[in-house]
Amino acid sequence: MALSTAEVETDESVHSTFASRYVRTTLPRFKMAEHSIPKEAAYQIINDELMLDGNPRLNLASFVTTWMEPECDKLIMSSINKNYVDMDEYPVTTELQNRCVNMIARLFNAPLGDSEAAMGVGTVGSSEAIMLAGLAFKRKWQNKRRAAGLPTDSPNIVTGANVQVCWEKFARYFEVELKEVKLREGYYVMDPAKAVEMVDENTICVAAILGSTLNGEFEDVKTLNDLLAEKNKETGWDTPIHVDAASGGFIAPFLYPELEWDFRLPLVKSINVSGHKYGLVYAGIGWVIWRNKEDLPDELIFHINYLGADQPTFTLNFSKGSSQVIAQYYQLIRLGLEGYRHVMENCMENMRVLKEGLEKTGRIEIVSKDVGVPLVAFSLKDNSSHDEFEIADLLRRYGWIVPAYTMPADAQHVTVLRVVIREDFSRTLAERLVNDIQKVLHDLDMLPSKMKAKMEMAGKKTEMETQREVTTLWKKFVMERKNKSSGVC
Repeated sequence: MALSTAEVETDESVHSTFASRYVRTTLPRFKMAEHSIPKEAAYQIINDELMLDGNPRLNLASFVTTWMEPECDKLIMSSINKNYVDMDEYPVTTELQNRCVNMIARLFNAPLGDSEAAMGVGTVGSSEAIMLAGLAFKRKWQNKRRAAGLPTDSPNIVTGANVQVCWEKFARYFEVELKEVKLREGYYVMDPAKAVEMVDENTICVAAILGSTLNGEFEDVKTLNDLLAEKNKETGWDTPIHVDAASGGFIAPFLYPELEWDFRLPLVKSINVSGHKYGLVYAGIGWVIWRNKEDLPDELIFHINYLGADQPTFTLNFSKGSSQVIAQYYQLIRLGLEGYRHVMENCMENMRVLKEGLEKTGRIEIVSKDVGVPLVAFSLKDNSSHDEFEIADLLRRYGWIVPAYTMPADAQHVTVLRVVIREDFSRTLAERLVNDIQKVLHDLDMLPSKMKAKMEMAGKKTEMETQREVTTLWKKFVMERKNKSSGVC
C-alpha cells in the first residue's frame, strides 16, 4: 500500500461540475464535510475525478489482470459483502478456497496421494505469500539451530538482485539479511552457481524467480537444486529453495510442461503464485503452497473460535473479501488445463508479433527472452541523443503506459522499456503499439538531443534558465503535434 501524501499546493476544496445540480457548496479535500450530500452528487464527483486515471487496458506496465468475463463479474459483485475469514458462516467459500489450493498444488506437482489434502493458503497477493513462506523458513531454521544449541541471531536469504521489492520488505521487516547475487549486462537473472557460493549455515533458503519482473526470464531452478544438493551433502546442511512464481506459475505448466522448476525438485519446499496475474483474476489474490505439512511449522498457525467454530489461520491479514477467491475458482473450472493453455499460447503469439514489429524498426534491441513470461523488454540500440525515458513519456500522448527503468546492480547502466502481454492485449493492439513507437522515434529525430541542448547553452545561462528553455522547446513541440492531430468530432 502506498503511503498517502496531501497535495498542499492545490486548492483545499473539491469543486463539482455536474454535481452542482445537487450541491452548491465546495467540499473540503482533506477532512470530512460537516453535512451530507446526495448520493448522485457523491457518485458524480468521484466519477469525474476518476476519468483522469489511465486506461487499465492500455497500462502495459502491469502484470495484473484487467479483464474478466461478465459472468465472473456477476459472481464477484454477488459475494463482495462476504468476509473470507468467517469460515463457519461461509463454509462453501472456505471449501472453494481449499479446492483452489489443491488444484494449484497438483498443478505444481506436489507429492500428494489421491485423497491427500494439500498444504497452502490464499493471500491478498504474492507479497503476503512470500512473507508467509519466508516466516516458515525462518522458524524452521531457528528451531533446528536451537535444538543443536547454535545461535539464531543472523539468518540470511540468498536471491538475485532482480527480485521484486517484496523480498526486500521481508528481509527488513523480519530482520533477515538479504544476500543478493549481482547481475551483469546480458545476464539479468540470478546465476545459480554464484547463489550457491553465497549460501552458509545461516541461510534459511535460496529464492529463485520463475519470471523476472525485469525481463520475464525464468531462472534455472533445476541447476540451482542440483548445485545446492551437492553443497548440502558436503556440509551437512539442508538449505531449501523457495520459488517465487508470481508471474510464471500459471505459465510454465501450460507452455513448458517438461521444465523442472516445481515440487518435482526435492529441495523446493514452497511456491508462491499470483492469481491476479496470469491466474487471470482481478487484483487481490495470491497463493502460497508448501510441499508437505512438515514444511510449515505448526506454531505459526493460529486457532480462533470466536467466529463460531475452531478455525486455523496463517495470514498477515485477518478480514478480507471473498470475491477474488471465488473468481479464482471460476477461472480454474471455467478454463481447465485446455483453456489456460490456449490463453497462454495466444499471449505468446501476440508477444512475438510485437517483438518482430519492434525488430523491423532496426533501432531496437530486444532484452527479453523467448522462453518466459509473455512480455517484451527492449532498449534503443543508440540512446546517445534520446533515451528510453523520453519514449515512455511521448507514448503517453497515445494513451500507452509503458515503463522505462534501469536494471539493478551491476547492470544499472542498462535502461529498458517493458511491455507486458496480458490476455486482453490483442494482435491489433500490438500492431498499433508498434506504429505508435515508430511515430515517437520519428518525432524524437526531429528534436535536438536534450543533452546537446544543455551543452550548447552551458556557460551562457544559469542552470534554471537552461532547464526552462529545454522545457519550453518540448512543450512547443508537443503542442504543434497536438494541433496537427486534432479535428472536429
